[in-house]
Amino acid sequence: QVQLVESGGGAVQAGGSLRLSCAASGYAYRLYMAWFRQAPGKEREGVAVIYTGDGTTYYADSVKGRFTLSEDNAKNTVYLQMNSLKPEDTAMYYCAADLASGSSWSRLSLDIRYNRYNRYNYWGQGTQVTVSS
Repeated sequence: QVQLVESGGGAVQAGGSLRLSCAASGYAYRLYMAWFRQAPGKEREGVAVIYTGDGTTYYADSVKGRFTLSEDNAKNTVYLQMNSLKPEDTAMYYCAADLASGSSWSRLSLDIRYNRYNRYNYWGQGTQVTVSS
């Protein structure tokens, strides 16, 4: 059983930055760890994903160049650095994880491009990000 604990959300003005953290515990395998977000009245959408085995990442086009994923294997934690935030980034952000047998570029890209949140079995509680104009 994988447990995920998120932190780091908040309210910022457009152009500002936030860093979200997702700490994982209770597992002994490599993971796909992804961030999804959901704004009121909208579907949940993929933001970014990382394979913790080798650090391979994939980003949604809407955040590419502004958001960066990183991992601290010693702390079993993944970070989402969000820069140049826009009002349209406002949403509840969720960390999600799935057990991985190896790196799969296809899996990573399709999960984010097609919002395949149902592929992830473990979820954090969510953290709110609000960006004002």
